[in-house]
Amino acid sequence: MEDRRLLVKISHMYYLEGATQSEIAKVFGVSRSLISKYLSKAREAGIVEIKIHDGSHHPFMNIEARIEKKYGLREVICVPNLGNGTDLDSIGTYASRYLLRILKNGQIVGVSSGTTLLSLAKQLSAKLPYASTTFVPIVGGMGDERVDIHANVLVSMFAEKLKAHYKFLHAPVIADSKKDKELFMSQSSIQSVFELAEKADIILVGIGGSPKHSTITRSEIGKKYRQYFNELDAVGDICYKFIDENGNAPSNSWNDKIISFDIKKLKKIPFVIGVAAGVEKVEAIKAVLNGKLINVLITDEKTAEMLGS
Repeated sequence: MEDRRLLVKISHMYYLEGATQSEIAKVFGVSRSLISKYLSKAREAGIVEIKIHDGSHHPFMNIEARIEKKYGLREVICVPNLGNGTDLDSIGTYASRYLLRILKNGQIVGVSSGTTLLSLAKQLSAKLPYASTTFVPIVGGMGDERVDIHANVLVSMFAEKLKAHYKFLHAPVIADSKKDKELFMSQSSIQSVFELAEKADIILVGIGGSPKHSTITRSEIGKKYRQYFNELDAVGDICYKFIDENGNAPSNSWNDKIISFDIKKLKKIPFVIGVAAGVEKVEAIKAVLNGKLINVLITDEKTAEMLGS
């Protein structure tokens, strides 16, 4: 009875009065670690029951947890579908909030390209500057087409919003030949950008669908290399590299000429945030998850339901 009385009193002070464990420890003349053990014991004995009212505030908790467990992810963020299609503005808003939650001043952030990352950049807004943070592109550019989604443009947008630094990658996304790609990659100015990206704390990537649905194949570059895509057994792309269902980017007539970050090295980056949604991208996202190429996924509820099933 005395032990139970003590547990009740400590629990009351901690949960109802808002006292810290250190403050309670001083009152009872014991260590803070012992107070922590008493609180755990109070929960085990049923003296304290913790109930989280999550139904209306977080309706996607179960599906997020299921995908996190299934693929071993740090976190999944599910964005509600407000209409029939994918709401890029909403996804960008959720992604920008997540980025600001984990971003610390002085970090290095790698940035791929694409419409979802453009939406993220547009929605980004910070009250404090990140004057020691550096944004670095991890893929080359696609000529004069859709310049607004190029990695170089995106890093400058991120840096402007957060009052941070940025680097440019002066290289095309695809070289004329494998030999030309190797020549580009040997240039010190290009090497230095990719070496900086390897030190990134965070990398932001979009995920493209199969060649049939990919933004790449609809571009002028894609039309030029259309015959290559017919040869590919690919389910999607990441960093402009087409991948198979296991998340591997095999050697082929397209991948061998792409100037981008080595996707195998994504596995060494602490936070790799994949921002993607859409029924046409489900198989691609699964492949990226199977390959452990990202550890955070931000998607919408319809896509999440298909990934979690």
